[in-house]
Amino acid sequence: MKMLKTILAAAVIIAAAAPAMAKNRCGWIQNPTPGNWSLSDKDGTWVIMSQGAGDEPPGMDNIPDISARQYVRTNGNYGYACACMEVDTDWNEGRITEIYSFRQLSLNKCNNDPALSSPE
Repeated sequence: MKMLKTILAAAVIIAAAAPAMAKNRCGWIQNPTPGNWSLSDKDGTWVIMSQGAGDEPPGMDNIPDISARQYVRTNGNYGYACACMEVDTDWNEGRITEIYSFRQLSLNKCNNDPALSSPE
């Protein structure tokens, strides 16, 4: 019995230390002003980075120029698009901590998703 408890305790410690599995999140990618990025999906809004905070997650370079495809300008050259991203998140902080991939979608994909709120 003592051996089983030791094994279970070790398994809990290993599971807690293991990195989170990347998750595919789809929704509105928003860049409203310089250095401010977020993704709003069915679970809420995830901060990607904030201007002046020095918190750019690894993989930010996987996001291309989103204004080159279907895009809504809201503030000069800034605005939003629809996208899916493979990411790690910190649920407690509501942040995206690493970006593995990015795929921009048509605006209709997000506009027609009842789980998403309007980005405006």
